[in-house]
Amino acid sequence: MFSPLSLPSWLPSLPSLEWGSGLLDALLQGLVGACGVSVLSNLLKAYFFVGCTNDPERRLEKERLRVRWASLETVHLAGLALILTVVQVRVAALVVLEFSLRAVSMLLSLDKGARGTERLQLYLLCQYSLGCALTCSLSFLQEGAPHRTLNLLLGLGLAALLRSGTRRLHRHVCQLYELHSSQRYCGVCLGLLAGACGLPRLLGRALAVTFAVGNLAAVILLNRDFLTTSEAVRFWMPLTICYTLLVIYMQEEQQRYPGLQSQVQTVLVRMCGLFLLLLTVGRWLDLVGILTSLLGEFWCLLGTRTLFDFCQIQDFPSQRPSASAPSQPRPSPSAPAQPRGTAPS
Repeated sequence: MFSPLSLPSWLPSLPSLEWGSGLLDALLQGLVGACGVSVLSNLLKAYFFVGCTNDPERRLEKERLRVRWASLETVHLAGLALILTVVQVRVAALVVLEFSLRAVSMLLSLDKGARGTERLQLYLLCQYSLGCALTCSLSFLQEGAPHRTLNLLLGLGLAALLRSGTRRLHRHVCQLYELHSSQRYCGVCLGLLAGACGLPRLLGRALAVTFAVGNLAAVILLNRDFLTTSEAVRFWMPLTICYTLLVIYMQEEQQRYPGLQSQVQTVLVRMCGLFLLLLTVGRWLDLVGILTSLLGEFWCLLGTRTLFDFCQIQDFPSQRPSASAPSQPRPSPSAPAQPRGTAPS
């Protein structure tokens, strides 16, 4: 049956038509990546709001999370989708591999006795890399598919559905969580009240699977351009050395100067390192992609400034399973104070 969605496969293979079809596919991949980043952002916002609500001393932080600008969120989504569309697949693959190496190094150091706030910071900093991982995975999985555009449209529909659900969850939590958790008649709010502490682990597992597929796709996409083993070695050897030095430098800088300003500096160092590396082993289009990736990193950091400040809070309330509900009565001044699990450190 003829369908407008399969029009590129029925018409003659003209160069202009192939270019237009490739641009449409890249746009669909960018939209899917932007929707995935939005899903992660909405879930983190809901998680932080529940944690601030469970602690009476976090009223100012709670009000900052409650302020929403729907137009700004739409502009942020559209801008990120445009950036992911313009970035070449090779550059997106390099960004995914660099972040994965940095994340593994950070997680190995966290196992030696670090707090859970570093994991939350890692989730915030991975947003642009997550979008690149999704675009790389879609480019690899849909390469050579007979109905690639239709498949990408179906994937975009699923991504938009997930984004809409998490956006409604965030809006519902910000407006009604305090009332519903105290009255105990909303299943969503009661579920967050009882199991919000497990949301970071769930996000971590989902991100691990996403980046595992993205890394596999990135390696295959990069290796397909090499005809011989010597060409691949000339590319991977300096790339591995550059990534290793970047990881060592960034870990030292983050230990000295923790904060958003340090993350901005590390973004500049990372992109400058990749830019210099690709001057010798890359292509001129890769250099344009690196500059676009720098814009994408700053674009994602701009939307996580408030959440990044919350990660600096020591002993975040909802990190502990003993977080109390807001409906529990406070002890009277005459009664002896009982030890509470959510007392700020």
